[in-house]
Amino acid sequence: MPAFTFEKITPPVRRTPTAAAPKKPRGVMRQMIDRIAERRAKRTLQDERALQRDEKAAE
Repeated sequence: MPAFTFEKITPPVRRTPTAAAPKKPRGVMRQMIDRIAERRAKRTLQDERALQRDEKAAE
């Protein structure tokens, strides 16, 4: 009876990048929310810039 045996070790399987799933068209509600959020972000940036200008003018 042999004291040990050799096992065949297979090399690791190479994973190829999977094809990106096609993007589903966004729903109307999602588009509306995105538009509102974008406008709010722009407005916030404008307000911050106006505050910075006011602070510089006051100095």
